[in-house]
Amino acid sequence: MTDPILVTIERTSRKTFASAADWPGWSRSGKTEELALEALAVYATRYATIADAGHRVFAAHPSLADFEIVERLEGSAGTEYGVPSRPTDHDTRPTDANEAARLADLVEVAWEFFDRVAAGAPEELRKGPRGGGRNTSKVIAHVMDSDRAYANEIGLKVREFAPDDRTAIDAMRAAMLDVLRAARDGAPLAGRRWPARYAAHRIAWHALDHAWEIEDRTEN
Repeated sequence: MTDPILVTIERTSRKTFASAADWPGWSRSGKTEELALEALAVYATRYATIADAGHRVFAAHPSLADFEIVERLEGSAGTEYGVPSRPTDHDTRPTDANEAARLADLVEVAWEFFDRVAAGAPEELRKGPRGGGRNTSKVIAHVMDSDRAYANEIGLKVREFAPDDRTAIDAMRAAMLDVLRAARDGAPLAGRRWPARYAAHRIAWHALDHAWEIEDRTEN
């Protein structure tokens, strides 16, 4: 029998995120807490391929009974916009070298997954509520711009680069992973707002959310 999956809840009156506290990127939203948890369970199968890089210890098809809610906090305008945007107390837990390496590996695999999905997708994506009107190249540019902003949040300055500049992308990601792989005491990185666990979660979530968006909007 596996241990329960620890989950944190970030909620507003209009949108709620359920996030797996130990699995960066595994976070889904719903109008209510129950719907967010149901979405989290549904996405377990899609996340499992990422989690295998972090020595997955949860069932591939969890039920709501497999989740243990360990924290609830009020969300913000960012939450309602569609972003898990509030670090939790669980995000301030220290990380030793092994745990930091595991979290960084999961971020790296999330990036690799995004790259594979984007490279294999057509430029024209199906229009509709899942992602609106952006095509693949615009989604890629958005993810790269966001990662530059995330790098700044963890204390790195990255010059602007073209979305297809592989050398610049690889250098940025390597520097970000170096930050995430260091053992931490749980304090915000670079004296800003994000503890290392939250940084890993936010970065991985964004890459995966848009990779899944591209998959969902690709014509079969």
